[in-house]
Amino acid sequence: MPPAHQAEAAQRSGAALELLVHGVGGTTPQEMLGDPRTTRITGDATAAVHRRTEDVGAEQHPERHRDGPIAEAYCWSNLTSGNGSRALWLLLLPFMVVNLAHWMRPSTQGRTRTVRLYGLLVRLIALSLTVLLTAAVCEVALDLVAWQCAGTPGCSGQRSWLGFLSTQQDGWFAQPGRRLAVAAVVPAALVGLLWYLSNRTWSAYESQRPLTCDEPDSTETDQDPDTDVPARTGAPAIRPALGRPGFWYGRRLVARLRAAHTAAGFLTVAATVGSTAARHDRAAEGPVPGVTGVLFETVLVLCALVVLTVVCHRGRSERRLDHRLDRAVITFLPGAALILLLLAMVYAAWSRPGWVSSGTLSGEAVFRTLALGQGLLVIVLAVAALSLYRRAPEPRTTLHGLGGPAVAMLACALGGVMTGGIAQRVADWLDGRGTPGMGAGASVEGPPVLLSWQASVIPVLLLLLLPPVIWLVVRTVRHARRLGPAIEAEYEEKRPEPGRTLRIARTRATAALTDSAPGILGLLSAATLLLGAGAVAGSWLTGEVPGLATDGAGPFVESVAEAAQSTGSWMTGFGVILLVTWGRRAYRDVSARRTIGILWDVGTFWPRAAHPFAPPCYAERAVPDLSSRMCAWTARTRGRLVISGHSQGSVLAAAAVWQLPDAARHRVALLTYGSPIERLYGRWFPAYFGREPLEGLHRSVHCWRNLWRATDPIGGPVRIDEGQGQEVDRGPLKDPLVYGRTAEHPLPEPILGHSDYQADPVFAVERAALLERLGPVVPQQAGVSTEDRDSTAQGSAGRSSG
Repeated sequence: MPPAHQAEAAQRSGAALELLVHGVGGTTPQEMLGDPRTTRITGDATAAVHRRTEDVGAEQHPERHRDGPIAEAYCWSNLTSGNGSRALWLLLLPFMVVNLAHWMRPSTQGRTRTVRLYGLLVRLIALSLTVLLTAAVCEVALDLVAWQCAGTPGCSGQRSWLGFLSTQQDGWFAQPGRRLAVAAVVPAALVGLLWYLSNRTWSAYESQRPLTCDEPDSTETDQDPDTDVPARTGAPAIRPALGRPGFWYGRRLVARLRAAHTAAGFLTVAATVGSTAARHDRAAEGPVPGVTGVLFETVLVLCALVVLTVVCHRGRSERRLDHRLDRAVITFLPGAALILLLLAMVYAAWSRPGWVSSGTLSGEAVFRTLALGQGLLVIVLAVAALSLYRRAPEPRTTLHGLGGPAVAMLACALGGVMTGGIAQRVADWLDGRGTPGMGAGASVEGPPVLLSWQASVIPVLLLLLLPPVIWLVVRTVRHARRLGPAIEAEYEEKRPEPGRTLRIARTRATAALTDSAPGILGLLSAATLLLGAGAVAGSWLTGEVPGLATDGAGPFVESVAEAAQSTGSWMTGFGVILLVTWGRRAYRDVSARRTIGILWDVGTFWPRAAHPFAPPCYAERAVPDLSSRMCAWTARTRGRLVISGHSQGSVLAAAAVWQLPDAARHRVALLTYGSPIERLYGRWFPAYFGREPLEGLHRSVHCWRNLWRATDPIGGPVRIDEGQGQEVDRGPLKDPLVYGRTAEHPLPEPILGHSDYQADPVFAVERAALLERLGPVVPQQAGVSTEDRDSTAQGSAGRSSG
């Protein structure tokens, strides 16, 4: 059948398509469609749209699908899951967390300069994390290994792999500068690896250009790029930020930031190597003139200023697909930094007879400056966020607009814990039986004192968090007890079972804990900021690790300080190991992934607008996939379309619908279930999923229905004020469907929580209602009742839960 006749047939028959989008757990197209025989319609091995084999070409025979929609399944699980090696991305968790802070700014009206300041501050914090990671590797490779251990016969003599660098060998590499030049290869290789991963993941995940639909948006206005109000007032519909053509294509910005962060990493290594040699040349007479070091440091500062300029520049256009690249920046800036690093290595390797390594490198000043700078940036970011929130307050916004600064503080804390943990563990390993920093019996001086102070405050932080956690547990138990009578009344059970009632009540009370997360995060971030400031002050004033700084303060204080120092040191190292093993389990175990996967999927949903080394953004592939499929199908067939999204799939569905042209969006119905679109995204990302964007989405689509359960810890209502319009939320749905054993359900029904929404008969009813509201009712087959139609419709669309 020719395409024109095919479209006419689809219009006459009311052909309908249900596009299923699974959630965080991921699933197979066979499970989603309820059929072992499926065929890939479009896409590749990473993400694709599938149909039942018998439904391929169904548009050519619309009369065969009058009893329900044609079902298609979009499978995107390979974008976020895979083999266990992907768990190593968790080592870059601070980069992902700070990238989240960029998108958490409060919604605002006007205040363009404050919005730009907010983004600038987050990008600067992100840059500091790159420098922190590189400095930590420099601390391990250059300071602890090459400078301290290789320069100490007692340490290097016990490690044969350090023999060629040891001073005992008196070889060519025995001079400190040459040892530093050799060790600089390690952090430089790490920076190069980060650049490679960022470039490779962009090519694999985010480089696909979205399809440009030809339908004009005649009835919509766009927003100002830096505010959350429309550029023109009085427009019938508002296209929010997520609907801008270039939102999901950040090629230019990611390339600029990648170049700047790569250069910052190389410059950090160059500063560690070259500045050490420059200080020696200024302090002692030698074959290398002191002016050489001054010239090197001058060039280093100039390059650092260029990096800051690039980071401060916005470099992102969302009003259009920005295909441009700042080739001068992305080519010459990392290259210039790498050349400067090579010159620093040559400069440090120049022969300096009589130069002996003693003490430690200048890591103390570097880490102290980074800690102070991050703290000040977070404080200024909090002031900017409060200013934006007070201009247009939304009651549901997390922490009154301080969610972004709190998360940025958490990113800095994670960076400090991970880098400090690595340095502490390596120092303990190199020192053998001694304790680094404690003086007697230590082979090496150990890492900077600040790292020991930061590790020492971790047990204190956990003790401070213990009372609110206990309070939450007690409150949850009491809430579960209060829910018992209401649950029994809801099910109208004549002979209730206390055990069954308690299980349902506990599930509902535990699911409600999600709404308490902002308070815990706020307390954690505030305590981290205060304790971090105390750690900086303690290291600055005493210049010693806590175990030595408290000498003479009394036996109890000394014991507590030493216990906090040793416990915190081990906890930081153990935390890094636990993070990797936890991540491997999440990738390999489906049940574990469903538990913690939502946090990872929320983090990698957003484009890399603040940190280019964050894990890749899967939505920059998934959202254009979905919007292109919907746009192409509605334009070709003029049929009805229901996009059905579960959990994180509902967020992808909403973002894809925002990308559709106005005419296509009016032929689309949105069905969401177990959706975090308001409960998580609306509260934490109000500028993009707040009340006004969601109400605009509701007005722009033909119809929208959202299903939720009180037992679901992730999904919830969207809380749209419908006024006189059609209600969006339906819930809470009963879970379990029945209380006890019945003739229809002889076995106990499970408490489903976040999964299997399609098992509820309400799902089929609501989907059928959406299709009817989209257009004329599809004629029923002779002799088919309404109940049979709903049952057939439920079976025809398969499953989208993951």
